[in-house]
Amino acid sequence: MRRLVIAPRGLQFLIVVVLVIGIFFRFVNLHGKVYSHDEIYTSLQISGCTTAQVKQQIFNGRVISKQAFAKFQGLNSEQGCGDTIRSLAIEDPRHPPFYYLIARFWMQFFGSSVTAIRSLSALISLLVFLCAYWLCKELFNVPLSLPGIAIALMAISPIQLIYAQEAQEYILWEVTILLSSAALLRALRLESIRQPEELRVYNWIIYTVTLTLSLYTFLLSGFVAIAHGIYVLATAKFRWNKTVKAYLLASLAGFLAFMPWMLIAIANQFQFKSSSSSTTNSSPSGNLITFLLMQLSRIFFDLNLSWENPLSLFMTLIIFILVIYAIYYIWRTTHQKVWLFIITLILVPALPLIIPDLIVGEMRSFAQLDLLPFYLGIQIAVAYLLATQLYNGRLSRRQIWQMILSLVIIAGIISCAVYSQAETWWSKLVSQGNPQISSIINQADRPLLISNDLGNNYTNVFSISYLVEPKVRFLLVQGKNIPKIPKDFTDIFLLTPSDPLRKGIAKKYKLKTKIVYKDEHTSLWKIFK
Repeated sequence: MRRLVIAPRGLQFLIVVVLVIGIFFRFVNLHGKVYSHDEIYTSLQISGCTTAQVKQQIFNGRVISKQAFAKFQGLNSEQGCGDTIRSLAIEDPRHPPFYYLIARFWMQFFGSSVTAIRSLSALISLLVFLCAYWLCKELFNVPLSLPGIAIALMAISPIQLIYAQEAQEYILWEVTILLSSAALLRALRLESIRQPEELRVYNWIIYTVTLTLSLYTFLLSGFVAIAHGIYVLATAKFRWNKTVKAYLLASLAGFLAFMPWMLIAIANQFQFKSSSSSTTNSSPSGNLITFLLMQLSRIFFDLNLSWENPLSLFMTLIIFILVIYAIYYIWRTTHQKVWLFIITLILVPALPLIIPDLIVGEMRSFAQLDLLPFYLGIQIAVAYLLATQLYNGRLSRRQIWQMILSLVIIAGIISCAVYSQAETWWSKLVSQGNPQISSIINQADRPLLISNDLGNNYTNVFSISYLVEPKVRFLLVQGKNIPKIPKDFTDIFLLTPSDPLRKGIAKKYKLKTKIVYKDEHTSLWKIFK
């Protein structure tokens, strides 16, 4: 690997400017986007409420106002930290409690508003820059140039901005992935030099602690740990030595510390409820390739365009070529200990999620944001390519790569600017159409929204409650129950009703139903005579 020099003043200035822009976008307009289905679930779990409690008090066939939802979106004296942990353990052990407990304490000081809870993620996202710098220093052993470019690319990466403004644990998961990876590389590096036994043990304890925190942040950290294990064994040429022994003991200690929650997850047989239903997809396997290409493009450029858009197709092709060349270049020009780490980080956590979907022919086993290690590996590879090409070779060659870096930065800044002002985005999944749905409902004089707790309605109706005006009333029922509809409403709407509910209402009250909005995930029907 060519040794990189400290970044010239011009590049240093560019990195600082891009970093400031990225930080600005992380805190601007935090309340502007729809509070999505998955973020609603986060608030429900932080509050310690269970599904049974919510259904008993809200999905009971009574007319309620939007204020009735607020009780389950913040803290109250009836539930404590134990209720938060118990709610996660019972209903969704896929999400360990580390982030939710941090968010609970955050709410105690700053409240439970959309801005308050999202500001926690924005603040945590600043740690990504420090952790990325440490990881690049350990991985490449170079001065400012490469880590600085990596930080700049992450600062204005549109998909990184999504993580930074979501009221979910993903941005904390990213921090723990970077921390555990850097701690592992540090421990392996120091194994090659003579050091006191106490210091050697201390290095591996740091890795154990960071791995444990990562596991308690998100269950899929187990795949990252597997990637670490493959990397350590491969660099040791699959031979038993002191380093392999130390790694196995450290990782075993981390998994033992995580075992209490793992036993809970196994006991619940991974029957994930609310959140998993929203973040999975169902589409032909051919669309899985399209999805992966789109996600690859969204690392650097994202205007929330569809696959069919010509600009989207063009940018996806360009970014795909850039990424493939970056991976090839890092394989050809770096030591095995460098390229192998990046390749394992890209492939190992992603393949267990992708392969089952390819086999069954549907996209259903993972969320779009579950591919975070994949995104990180790609960004590091591209950062290495750009850093090594900016000041190497002939002037014409350097100018080309400087132009490429400029275009990548411009694409990222434009993407972040558009995202920061948007009301909804592809990452909102089930809740993407809620602004349009709410607008339709708000136009009525005395509207009533009817829905049930089936499918995604359970939490999506919470999301809509943030967007509708106080005049809107809700009538929520469980299952296929037909509600008793009052007569003092001018307009009655049905939110993504099941056929039995919609047809049952039409038959019981001798009314007709007409669809007024429909997208991939939700629909809105209007009842009329």
